[in-house]
This record gives sequence, C-alpha cells and structure tokens, in this order.
Amino acid sequence: MSAIVCSHVDKAYGATTVIRDLNLSIEEHEFVVFLGPSGCGKSTLLRMLAGLEDISGGEVSIGGKVVNDLDPGDRGIAMVFQNYALYPHMTIFDNIAFGLKRQKVPAAEIRKRVEAVSRTLGLEPYLGRKPAELSGGQQQRVAIARAMIKTPKVFLFDEPLSNLDAKLRNHMRVEIARLHQSLKTTTVYVTHDQLEAMTLADRIVLLKEGVIEQIGAPAEIYLRPANMFVAGFIGTPNMNFVEVTVGRSGNGWTLTGAGTVLSIEGRGFHLQHGDRAVLGIRPPDLKTASAGVPGILQGTADLIEFHGNDALVTFGSGGKEISALVPARECPTLNAPVRYTFEEESIHLFDATSGASLRKQ
Repeated sequence: MSAIVCSHVDKAYGATTVIRDLNLSIEEHEFVVFLGPSGCGKSTLLRMLAGLEDISGGEVSIGGKVVNDLDPGDRGIAMVFQNYALYPHMTIFDNIAFGLKRQKVPAAEIRKRVEAVSRTLGLEPYLGRKPAELSGGQQQRVAIARAMIKTPKVFLFDEPLSNLDAKLRNHMRVEIARLHQSLKTTTVYVTHDQLEAMTLADRIVLLKEGVIEQIGAPAEIYLRPANMFVAGFIGTPNMNFVEVTVGRSGNGWTLTGAGTVLSIEGRGFHLQHGDRAVLGIRPPDLKTASAGVPGILQGTADLIEFHGNDALVTFGSGGKEISALVPARECPTLNAPVRYTFEEESIHLFDATSGASLRKQ
C-alpha cells in the first residue's frame, strides 16, 4: 500500500506559519503535482512527506502508517532533487548502486538491479562514466535511476527539471510520464511550471500561501477554476479579467464594463442584479467578430506577438488591456482596430469581493 494521507497538517517556523490545516488524500499509484508560485509551501510540504522537515501539527500517513516520527529511510520513499546530488568521483554505476551497497545487498543482486534500471532509462552506455561526462538530462536520469533502484512505495520529485533547458525539459517530462505509466508507483511532483503540471498530473494540488486553493484533474482546474487566483495562475497566455456590473435584462443578463455592454443568458451562474463581478475569458476563446455583431470587445491593436501558428494581439478596451490569441492568418496590423466576440460557454464570472467563482455546480 502506498496511499498518502495528510490530516490537519501544519508547518511553522517560529511565529511564521507556512502550511495551514492542510488535508489531502493521494491514492495508490496516483501521480499528483503540487503546483503554485514561489513561497506557496509546495516544497516544504514535499519535504514533510519525505521526513526532511518536521511536522508542526497534524498527521501524515503512508500506506496506512503514521510516519510523523519516522526517519526518511524508514518511510518507503525515494526522492529526486533539483540539483541531481550525484557523487562526482564515482562512476554512474556506483552512483546508482550507492544506496544498495550501504544496505549490504549482495554484489550480484546489485549488478542485476543496476542493469535493469539502466535499461529502463537508457543509461547502459554510460555506466562506466563520471557525472561530469554526461549532459544535464542524462545526469537527471541517473538521479531517477538511483531513486528507482530502491523500489520505493512513493516517488517524490522536487522541481527535477528546473535546471534543464527548454528542449531537455520537454524530453525529460515525456520520460517521467512514461516511467510512471510503466512503474505505477505513487508519485508526488513539485513544480512552479504549469505546463509540467498539466501534462503530467492525474490531479493537481494548487497551493497559495500554504493553503490549497483547488484540487482536481488538469482539465477540471483549467475549465472550472474555483476562484480568480486559480483562473489567473492556470493557462498560458493568462486569462483576461474585466470588472463588470451585473444587470437584469428580460430573460437574460447584461455585463457592463470596459467600455462595452455584453449580453448573456447567464443560466450557468449565480447572478444578482446590481452585483459587482469580474468577467474572465481566456485569450484563445476570443474570436474575430464580423461587422454588426453586438456585445463585443473592441479596441486598437497596440502589441502583436507572433507565436507561429498563432498571434497574441493585445489591445485596450475601456481603459483595460485585453489579449486575444488568434490564428496567424487573422492577425491584424499594429494600430489597426480590432473586434472580438466569444461563446458564453467559454466565459467565467467571479465575485468581485471574494474572487470565488459564480458558476453553478
């Protein structure tokens, strides 16, 4: 059993609390990503699971056993760090085998297991080399192999790809995903990179200032963010936010703001006449509007960023900066007038005071 349960977990450094009453269950064989901005507590939480940080309050259990007071080596976990932590004077073989040698595993068994894990990660040609002779991606694979060879119940990854260039990050992300599919080991992965989180995770735990803002599958968090923080953190380019006043109009509603009046049916939201709200819409959901279409966002294109197949067009509307991601063939010229519309199903509405989503469950 390798399920993880955190019950009312706190972490404080003196008078400063960094994790507050955190409750979380991670299923056996699940791949969970802790995501959030710097300082949100995601690495601290991972280190508490590993036993590298003391727990100030609450309980952590792994496989049904409370591990608060267990040493890291007794928790059945293996951790892969950001900096690889390889021994420079040892060969790759010896780096991978180091933990087994300390446990006095027989030499024949060590060789068998090193060869097996090296074959899985494509490290067989490099076993006689030193870490300095390998690329960053190869060194990270060695660090993963060293963790794998312990056959742990749980893998913990602490921002393992942040030291790699973009191409290597993409390559290693695919390798980690395939590795999880083949091993089916419970995996907890920390990153500040939402692309890594969205592509790797079965579920994302999005943290802010030591508090869980939302837990869900990547598609759920992207399509149904619980609040403005989640909506603004997830998605590239960032979601547009426009302050609006909600008005009743016949059988529908009007959203007045940013120099325009938008009409919606509003059936999917909890709305009250006169409320202040925030309209959220992602740049890819803005579509070029044909002439005569009412209820549109319009302005003058003051910045254009070419992305290949797409272009990000930034324009001012009612004193608010709005971005639209459009096909490159529809890209306007700089300083040209632009007009965009959207489907009601693609918009989000949030309470202007609390930031909570107004979407009906």
